[in-house]
Amino acid sequence: MDTNHMDDGSSSSDGLEIEIMPGYIELITRAYSVIFSAFRDCKDCGLDLSRKTLLDHAYITWIEIFMFFMSAVMWTKVRKGLTVYIFEPFGQWCCIPSKDVSKMPESAWKLVFYTMSWSYSTYLLFFTSYSFFQNPPSVFYDWKSGMSVPTDIAIAYLIQGSFYGHSIYATVYMDAWRKDSLVMVVHHIITLALITFSYAFRYHNIGILVLFLHDINDIQLEFTKVNVYFKIRGGKEYFINDVLSNMGAISFSITWFWFRLYCIQSVPNIPFYFFFNTLLLALLLMNIYWFLFIVLFVAKVLTGQMKEVNDVREYEEAQLKERTDTNDQMSNEG
Repeated sequence: MDTNHMDDGSSSSDGLEIEIMPGYIELITRAYSVIFSAFRDCKDCGLDLSRKTLLDHAYITWIEIFMFFMSAVMWTKVRKGLTVYIFEPFGQWCCIPSKDVSKMPESAWKLVFYTMSWSYSTYLLFFTSYSFFQNPPSVFYDWKSGMSVPTDIAIAYLIQGSFYGHSIYATVYMDAWRKDSLVMVVHHIITLALITFSYAFRYHNIGILVLFLHDINDIQLEFTKVNVYFKIRGGKEYFINDVLSNMGAISFSITWFWFRLYCIQSVPNIPFYFFFNTLLLALLLMNIYWFLFIVLFVAKVLTGQMKEVNDVREYEEAQLKERTDTNDQMSNEG
């Protein structure tokens, strides 16, 4: 999706038309032209201009910051409670393999959260008066610095922002460590920065659209993983979970490419344009990185190297044991 830009940073619905989604070559060419023109015409670019723009256009209160931290702590407590009192006991009751009892709650928690957050984004985009999905340029209609944020969108931002604050902690201290865990931490930091600054600069409309496009993939990923964990119960393989995990893996692979690599937002000539688009570009590169894991997974399935759906980011048991022994040795030496 490519939105038309406003010449002076403000927006109006007059004279704007929906553009056909550009290809990557057209997008790169257009972006290069805009960036080159901006650098050429900028007379006082640098930290001073960035600081002035931040002070002139960013609006966030101490109460909102306090609510963010309180909500991030709340998500951590909720996850721990669900893990101890629901997810782990349910996994044990279903007699799933012991190695999966500790990993399944992570996916179950994320499935619950992303389903909730995506459902709320869906409600905002399709069951209210907002037309951001049907008409992407409308995200900047009537934009002005310091404009009020509608309560329903502010709630969505608080939910998502605090969750990614929690996720930075959770990836390091609660989640299973994977080959891409360091990249995941960077992803969460960049996402939190985008959520925070898009709210402060009042680009909340396009933020809701981006969150909607991303969350659907996370639901499919965690749904697939949960079914993988429950495929074997009590030493018996269940066909329904095998089918659901395969269906989930296929749909996840397709929608990841469509929603995260093909649907692109490009909005030039707004305050902090380079900042926002640099972070979005970083997310795009990480999405490409994870798409390589998806390609690897599909290749292994098609060539018969993988007989069942598994997360190719996971360390093999021997690798994980070696990594754990190394960390223990380093801790003892320290």
